[in-house]
Amino acid sequence: MAPPPGPYSGTSTLALVARVSAFSYGVVYGSLKLKYLQAKAKSQKKAEAKAHH
Repeated sequence: MAPPPGPYSGTSTLALVARVSAFSYGVVYGSLKLKYLQAKAKSQKKAEAKAHH
């Protein structure tokens, strides 16, 4: 007997879509976080440079 079609059952289309969307969400979240941290670091360096001058 085949298992009931659940959201993460084997190679069902829904499982594939769920995995892909979760993966792409992770990638987007990661790159946004990286950009945010880089911008934060840049503005911190600018503030430090202003304080030193």
